[in-house]
Amino acid sequence: MAELAALTQPSRKGISRFVSVNAAPAPAPEVPPRPQGDLARASIEEIAQAVRTTWPTKTADNRWNRSRGARDLLRHLSQFPGETWQERWEASGFNQGGNPVSVLRSAPRDRSQIGTGAACLMCLRIIQPSLEAFRSNTFLYYGQRFLTAQNDPLLEKFWAEVQATPVNPIHHGTALFDVTVALTTQGIALADLTPAAFLHYAWECRRQGLVLGARGAGSRFPGHLAWQVLHTMGHFPSHGPATLKAALLTGRLTVEELVDRYKIRNTGVRHLLISYLERRKPELDYSTLDNLSRHLASNFWATIEQLAPSQPDLRIDGELYQRWRERVAVRVDGKGQRDFDPILRAVRAFYADLQAWAAAEPEQWAIWVAPCPVSDAEVRGYGIRKRRVKERMDDRTRQRQPLLNTLVEHLENRYGHLRDLLAQAADATGGQTITLEGRTYRRLWSRVDERRVRLGGLANVRVRDLESGKYINVTHAEDAAFWEWAIVEVLRHSGVRIEEALELTHLSIRQYQRPNGEVIALLVVAPSKSDRERVIPMSAELFAVIAAIVRRYTTGGQTIPLLPRYDPKERQSSPPMPFLFQRKIGTKHEVMSDTTVVNMLKRHCVELAEQHPGFLATSFTPHDFRRLLATELVNSGLPIHIGAALLGHLNLQTTRGYVAVFNEDVVRHYQGFLDRRRQARPTDEYRPVTEPEWLGFEEHFDQRKVELGGCARPYSTPCQHEHACLRCPMININPKMLPRLDEIEVDLLTRRARAEAEGWGGSVSSKESTSPCPSCARSGTRPVDSPGSHWSTSAYPASRGDQRPRENERMYCLQAVIATESMLRELAGSITEACIVPLGQHLWLLPMTDALFDAVTVAGAPELNGFWKAPAGFDRLLTTCSETGPVAYVEAEYFGGAGTQTAQVWDAGKIVLGPLCLAEGEPSPMSGTPISQALRRLGAAKGNHIDEFDAVGLGRHRDTDDWLSPRNRSRPDAHAT
Repeated sequence: MAELAALTQPSRKGISRFVSVNAAPAPAPEVPPRPQGDLARASIEEIAQAVRTTWPTKTADNRWNRSRGARDLLRHLSQFPGETWQERWEASGFNQGGNPVSVLRSAPRDRSQIGTGAACLMCLRIIQPSLEAFRSNTFLYYGQRFLTAQNDPLLEKFWAEVQATPVNPIHHGTALFDVTVALTTQGIALADLTPAAFLHYAWECRRQGLVLGARGAGSRFPGHLAWQVLHTMGHFPSHGPATLKAALLTGRLTVEELVDRYKIRNTGVRHLLISYLERRKPELDYSTLDNLSRHLASNFWATIEQLAPSQPDLRIDGELYQRWRERVAVRVDGKGQRDFDPILRAVRAFYADLQAWAAAEPEQWAIWVAPCPVSDAEVRGYGIRKRRVKERMDDRTRQRQPLLNTLVEHLENRYGHLRDLLAQAADATGGQTITLEGRTYRRLWSRVDERRVRLGGLANVRVRDLESGKYINVTHAEDAAFWEWAIVEVLRHSGVRIEEALELTHLSIRQYQRPNGEVIALLVVAPSKSDRERVIPMSAELFAVIAAIVRRYTTGGQTIPLLPRYDPKERQSSPPMPFLFQRKIGTKHEVMSDTTVVNMLKRHCVELAEQHPGFLATSFTPHDFRRLLATELVNSGLPIHIGAALLGHLNLQTTRGYVAVFNEDVVRHYQGFLDRRRQARPTDEYRPVTEPEWLGFEEHFDQRKVELGGCARPYSTPCQHEHACLRCPMININPKMLPRLDEIEVDLLTRRARAEAEGWGGSVSSKESTSPCPSCARSGTRPVDSPGSHWSTSAYPASRGDQRPRENERMYCLQAVIATESMLRELAGSITEACIVPLGQHLWLLPMTDALFDAVTVAGAPELNGFWKAPAGFDRLLTTCSETGPVAYVEAEYFGGAGTQTAQVWDAGKIVLGPLCLAEGEPSPMSGTPISQALRRLGAAKGNHIDEFDAVGLGRHRDTDDWLSPRNRSRPDAHAT
């Protein structure tokens, strides 16, 4: 086989998975085949005599038809210039596609005669047509006619081997036709037919759409059975591919070939990328290596060379980097945005690896070390984006969970109907009607069916639906329906990935006997994404499906055929194995592909959309069944680590990412938790409530009703304000009473103005302490400068500043950095997720939101002890910031009056206070709570307030995110007002 360049062929979807390795027409032989001698310059009569001699028939009429057709065509060709009949044939225009010789005649009989004459001239090697010209004509029984003319023992041996192949006899003639057309169009004998020449024929037929049953150009390849027989009989090398598909599929490329796909001009960078990928190759699978080479060689450096052809090294300036980002962010076809995160991470890892390797091997890597153009801020949001993806996947699972049973029922009913229809129609005669489930069908029988039976094959069972008039090939439809039902059942009951399902073999079925004698059926899943084999127990439903698949192959004492499976991601074929999901299509058995399964699911979802509106905008993929099973397992109470083992996850977080929690599951599991906790407590704690106790409980709520709304003080606690509800932080204002609140406010302002006019000092002081209260009650908050505290309640004494949330707010949560405005602006810098908020006494607040947490977290850095939401590595940033003044990090979380708080202060580059922690239920120390002590260290003073916490106004909001309302927030780069 001649070694030619490996060129991938384009298709409608981009680069094809097929490759034209060594596909080239056969060279012209030194001695062209001439079965009846050299007739290139023979007269018309000499050629007519050769035609009659080569194909003798019982009737003179047939001999006359052949010779007459040849004479008519030769007379027409004699009008064109040329020394040989081949030259005249090419000059006539018949060697171009779309110009059949039948155009020379109008009557059907005459058109058939001249077509037969042309076929005879081609068989005698007088004319060598192009493939396009040959397939523009219709030649009946050309293979048999060519075989008779050649007198070639090797060709006759090939035909005998084809006839001995156990396939439907109708495919025998197709194999002979493929070989004879290849020999005719390339002007060679079978001895000169090489794999390269036959591949060229297959490629040209596919490119021009000349394959029987092909849906346009680029659809199918011909010659599968012919290649198989040529390889089996030893005509093709035994070490070569055994099938045409194996010869066409692309193999693995070397690292150098992976890089050279993108034509990098800078030889130094080219060698660097090759060395880098060679270094990474042992730790990566082929598909990951392929993607990494694409990110670095194509998306990164090849694009850099397009923007700056003279760029010498990896030092990318800011302007060029921004241009590169804008270019790569858009897809090559210009349709939408590209997934940019993998490219950024690959480039950043590339620069980091070069820096790390340069320390150990400076002679090879140090020259290429350069600052990474991808900043930390650009990759910090990856965690946020992953959470958004998780949310979308959870929503996808929730949408498909109610539709799963509908899809399964549709596939089961369809398969059951076609199975019963096949059983009844197979016994029916042509034209007989069949009624099944209220539908009437008529059995069809044609001359093609008769020919199949006459040749020793089986005719497909075909019917026509009398109601819709639709033609149905029941044999094919039942086979497709079975495999569609089987693959969905295996996916949804096992939760395996689609590639794992397609790699299941007869050897994957095992059994395990438990100590009690019970036998458990097991399914061995071959290594896939996690590169680890796993064994899962089969449920009764899964075992029934696997058994049905095995029975379909082994009925009648047959065995499951052994065949290889090509892995398109790893670009290699497996050894021949008894794969479960294989189908016979035409002359060959093939393992199903994941694309076939995806298209099948899309097709059935479209069908269901006509009856079920839920499928209008919803389609299933094979991976949806894996997520649905994971959700069902975990939500049904299976421990998540067992679910991870069944799904093949090495990390529990991966399994958690697959599970979509439903509201009903939350309620059910929480109720179960309460029941289990009650069982562990003394029974007298859950004794029935006495009637006096219940009446007291109801009376408490009656007593809490006041003029303006309701009191939110805890149960069984007295009111300490004695009708001063307007000043009480526990009041809940009824929206209907807002007009009354306005009246009270107007009345207070009027009386205050009179007191000032009359010089009543005591009354003025009383009105000043009361006048802000209506506005605060209306907004649900108290002013920062008010003497009361958001944390002080009537249920807990405030003499020592015991900081607890108001009962009407129920919860208080804060994680933040506190310092002066200038320090926080310097600390935030250019972090887009950072917003600062003003407090009292010249202090500002930087809330630690989820977005900021992800942005400043340093992977692998130590966490801050004592805090639960301090980003890893954040203490380094605070230590540096404290060189210009004190800075504090505080956390607090309270619910229903109970909770914890923690604080720590840095100053002059070191820790000067803390970490201080106030545990749940622990009383506050005499020096104050941890947050108040930290604020005191920052310069805050209690003044007339309960404590420093209340003095700076930390009680204005009850949640960290509430501080970032539009009227509160301030970007670090905004002008300070």
